[in-house]
Amino acid sequence: MSPLDDGLFDSDGKPRAREVNRALKALRVADPELAPWLKRAGPFRLELSMLHNPYRALARAVVGQQISGKAATAIFGRVCAHFGGKTFPAPRVLLAETEEALRGCGLSRMKVLSLQDLAQKSLEGTVPTLSALRKLSDDAIVERLTAVRGIGTWTVQMMLMFRLGRADVMPCTDYGVRKGYARVFTRGVLPAPKAVEARGERWRPYRSIASWYLWRVLELP
Repeated sequence: MSPLDDGLFDSDGKPRAREVNRALKALRVADPELAPWLKRAGPFRLELSMLHNPYRALARAVVGQQISGKAATAIFGRVCAHFGGKTFPAPRVLLAETEEALRGCGLSRMKVLSLQDLAQKSLEGTVPTLSALRKLSDDAIVERLTAVRGIGTWTVQMMLMFRLGRADVMPCTDYGVRKGYARVFTRGVLPAPKAVEARGERWRPYRSIASWYLWRVLELP
């Protein structure tokens, strides 16, 4: 399965109007309570940040955990510079470096351990190449990538949605999705992830689009 096989995005990562309109029509029919919010939030504007290298994308995600985007960019840049370039080091190169040197770039011990595990699992094939990743189902990708220390389901779901363009991802634990859900369906009462997941069944096979709109709901007056 290609990252664009869902048909929602073209080869440049931009939404295809015809396919998106079909998805929105299906969502309106499947969930009349959601329908007016789709209209209020306006056009579907998600554009993909195309994925080229799963290993390096996950490394960037690990570095960015629990810190600001600015700090993450700075630390990621220091790691790359430590290895003499602008690109994150290949798995074998990373594994050959000492923990002390990596921590000297600003990484915590836990992040060093996560990156080392990511590198090792990339060499072993648990973390697939891009061409192999494209052939896997969403569930298989989640299973493979969450085997890496420090990589959780939410991180993989964000990759599926924003990098691979998969149409039917339901990030039910995401706080923003739950807040949007609360505004639309429960009068501001924050739902449990299981409640979001249960209602999301009616949004198949377009749960990614529904989730994107729940984020947008929070921007409405």
